[in-house]
Amino acid sequence: MDYPGELAAVIFCQGCPWRCHYCHNPDLLPRQGEQQIPWDQILAFLQTRRGLLDAVVFSGGEPTLQRGLPDAIGQVKAMGFKVGLHSAGPYPERLRELLPLLDWIGLDIKSLPEDYAGLTGVRRSGERAWESAALVIESGLPHQIRTTLDPALFTEAKQQSC
Repeated sequence: MDYPGELAAVIFCQGCPWRCHYCHNPDLLPRQGEQQIPWDQILAFLQTRRGLLDAVVFSGGEPTLQRGLPDAIGQVKAMGFKVGLHSAGPYPERLRELLPLLDWIGLDIKSLPEDYAGLTGVRRSGERAWESAALVIESGLPHQIRTTLDPALFTEAKQQSC
């Protein structure tokens, strides 16, 4: 599920700039978590899974918030794993740099651009997410663009316009 067609480990990254009320990982929203695992321990674990797993997916929170993500992706790829990314696209400029390093991406598009601020609590978040979607599509990278349909937010007419 986390990387279609591949057996994958998922690394959950701490922090997200948005505050979507239906977030499935609310414990990951703050930039600092209570239980952080040192990167060297994650690499040691992945080392024991070489030949057993196909891929590693960086998820969150929002993994593109992490400045060390390009280096982490490089280290994981050097171990022979494919690399996937789950993102909501809040940082298109960072995503543009990451796309050549990835093998797959799952991008969450939450609504039409003009409705984003009401979902995320952040002005211009819709513009950023849709810019990220355009980058993903233009890249040719294998991807899924996904939407969570919350009946409290989406009327049938609104769903048909998406």
